[in-house]
Amino acid sequence: MQGGFYEVKVQKRTTKSRIISAAWQLFYEQGYEDTTVDEIIRVAQTSKGSFYHYFKSKDALLNTLSYLFDEKYEQLIDTMDEEWNTYRKLLYLNNELFTMIENSVSIDLLARLLSSQLITKGEKSLLDRDRFYYKLLRKIIQEGQQKGELRTDISIGEIVKAYAICERSFMYDWCISGGEYSLRSYSQSLLPIFMKDFFTLI
Repeated sequence: MQGGFYEVKVQKRTTKSRIISAAWQLFYEQGYEDTTVDEIIRVAQTSKGSFYHYFKSKDALLNTLSYLFDEKYEQLIDTMDEEWNTYRKLLYLNNELFTMIENSVSIDLLARLLSSQLITKGEKSLLDRDRFYYKLLRKIIQEGQQKGELRTDISIGEIVKAYAICERSFMYDWCISGGEYSLRSYSQSLLPIFMKDFFTLI
């Protein structure tokens, strides 16, 4: 999907993004502890100098999962039909992201990221309102209100916040439960229930 409503800034695939993608691919395939910086550099096709320009250590990559999520959202823009209503767009984005998480993100590392967000006193990457994730959600919600699909007595920010809280809560529970159920399927069945009061018609 190009232009118009979806002209949200999409970042070019940089050296940093290649390093992050390579790292999480290796973390999933062979485990975090068994992945070395040299292997990440090789898969990312970059240099050791470039790696340490962006990251102080391998541990620093643990806080980049939200960056990987945003890359997924950037890819999904071109696969959404402009004729879809807001309800379908939100369910689609959730379905695709959670499918990616189930298929390519270690549950242990996801749990580590989520727990770090609870104890960190600095920047909380999942709550960064400058993330592509939040920019895209604001655009979708704004369009939904303009089309009369979403209530206008509730602000765009509050609806976005509620949606993001739902997604985070599903991820937290999935991690706590040890992945005993399908994150994607469970979310697809419950998200409409949690969000229905924001819609004028589902």
